[in-house]
Amino acid sequence: MAAEATSTSAGSGSSAGRRRTLRGRVVSDKMDKTVVVEVERTYQHRTIRKYVKTTKKYKAHDEANACKVGDLVVIEESRPLSRTKRWVVVGGAS
Repeated sequence: MAAEATSTSAGSGSSAGRRRTLRGRVVSDKMDKTVVVEVERTYQHRTIRKYVKTTKKYKAHDEANACKVGDLVVIEESRPLSRTKRWVVVGGAS
């Protein structure tokens, strides 16, 4: 019993250290304490073997309202903050 409790507590602690981070560009800062970050990803198409670019937009929490349109930022996965917001701005990308 004690071993099971130890393993579950260790597992929950290590998952917090593995939060995903993404780098992208701020495309909208019109909401209060929220920015929309566009992340670009390239991958090789399965059939054509050609490299394809895809973009996806994420809503991220910006507590200080410091990010402006065009800024490069790093966002980190977090708990759900609203219906669509699950990311937090960590800092500027270098």
